[in-house]
Amino acid sequence: MLARSALCPARTFASRHPPAVFAPISAATASFSTCTPATKASQPRPSPTARKNPLSKAVSRNASSATTQPATGAPPAPQPALTWNGFFALRRTRRRIGQGCSVVGAVGVTYYGLTTMMANGYDAALSAQLGGLDPFMLMGLSTFGMMAAGWLIGPIFGNQLFSLAYRGVLAEFTAKDSGFFNRIKRHRVDPTASSLANPPPDYYGEKVGSVAGYRRWLKDQRAFNLKTGRYRGAGKS
Repeated sequence: MLARSALCPARTFASRHPPAVFAPISAATASFSTCTPATKASQPRPSPTARKNPLSKAVSRNASSATTQPATGAPPAPQPALTWNGFFALRRTRRRIGQGCSVVGAVGVTYYGLTTMMANGYDAALSAQLGGLDPFMLMGLSTFGMMAAGWLIGPIFGNQLFSLAYRGVLAEFTAKDSGFFNRIKRHRVDPTASSLANPPPDYYGEKVGSVAGYRRWLKDQRAFNLKTGRYRGAGKS
């Protein structure tokens, strides 16, 4: 009787809730519990490099290209200024070029002139026009005149060659040359006070080849003025 009373509630619960109702729920819960972790495990986690902002990639790419490619619009580096010692060195070079062109000009003019005179008989014609002057003396005077003309013409071509060779510093050289000549005119001695025993020391400053040489030149001018009694104190150099 007691066992029957205990089984009656169980039968009543089983009749009201059949087993088919619990099977799908358990299967669903089982499938849910087994599939959910699988889906989480199957999805790969993005790496730190993949999560990087694409804008930063573009900025870094542009920065690297800017560092590798030189800037075309950058201003050129300023050239160093011409120093006074460099000016004196160029001045000496210009003098040597002029002397070389003078030698070439003297030889060329003399050779061409004498060849032309002898080929066309100008020596005999000039000798007859000058009152029977000795042809050998005429040729000697002509040679001397042609050499002098070629020597004077040579520096003209020498200056042109110097300007072409040093055209990069020609403007600075010209400005310093003008300033140096003004200093020479201001500090050189009066040539009227010179004599055979006391000649003017380097009146045009042609022997000045450096800054130290210019200072020696100033001392020589001052010494000359002291000898002639025209020294008026130290002026601006």
